[in-house]
Amino acid sequence: MSLALFPLSGIYAQSVVYETRTVKSEILKMERKYSIYLPAGYDRSDQSYPVLYLLHGAGDDHTGWVQFGQVQHIADKTIAEGKAGPMIIVMPDANTGRRGYFNDIQGDFNYEDFFFKELIPHIEKTYRVRSERRYRAVSGLSMGGGGTIFYALHQPDMFAAAAPLSAATGNWNIEQVKSRLGNTANKVTEEQLNAYFKRHNIEDIIKNASKEELGKIKQIRWYISCGDDDFLYEGNSQMHILFRKNEIVHEYRVKDGGHTWSYWRMELPLVLEFVAKSFMQH
Repeated sequence: MSLALFPLSGIYAQSVVYETRTVKSEILKMERKYSIYLPAGYDRSDQSYPVLYLLHGAGDDHTGWVQFGQVQHIADKTIAEGKAGPMIIVMPDANTGRRGYFNDIQGDFNYEDFFFKELIPHIEKTYRVRSERRYRAVSGLSMGGGGTIFYALHQPDMFAAAAPLSAATGNWNIEQVKSRLGNTANKVTEEQLNAYFKRHNIEDIIKNASKEELGKIKQIRWYISCGDDDFLYEGNSQMHILFRKNEIVHEYRVKDGGHTWSYWRMELPLVLEFVAKSFMQH
């Protein structure tokens, strides 16, 4: 007898991926692109679905998970095998204008504000998406893994689950932040620099969180995965240790592999299964 959590969803090819759709952003003053996966049966029902925001890494754009991550094939297979329930998967572009998922330190290109104030409302208005926190999850690889971590830490009441893969964890000191910012570091005040550092430092966020904020972070289901040959292994290991010390329950996986699409394609079915369990009633 099958122990699958969900019923089989039918023929794989019934799902649809729109590789490029757009949303007008007043915050970023431009049209922003995204890809979207709509599960089998979406066009034949009035059902609303949970949603996973799936973030790409540096050097890719919104099409990365479609072209290299094989998101349609993997999602169809995972759902058809009963390991995950049908969901909508949104893959935004964070490679146009400026690269990255965070607000600019000078405040003139606020991508994170766009994500929460414009993209999510657009998705929930345009598609049949369940808008409650318990039906929303975020995941991503590398730079997108960093986006996953900090989106969940900054707004923990928005997500039921967060699954960073091979994440750029931001485990640098203030001098390394200055180096990363380059000439921009000379254009901001010390106060701005320190505030930016604290907002993108996991240890500072956890240390300065109120009891209520920490409680919300602990309510998120966390799945952290990084290859044993990945150059970002140290930051992921430190995050695991920090979470353990602060009693933030999480799944932590170190597996054979590097910073490669082979690793992320291997992990995607497990991410889908993990977040799907977050959408369920227990």
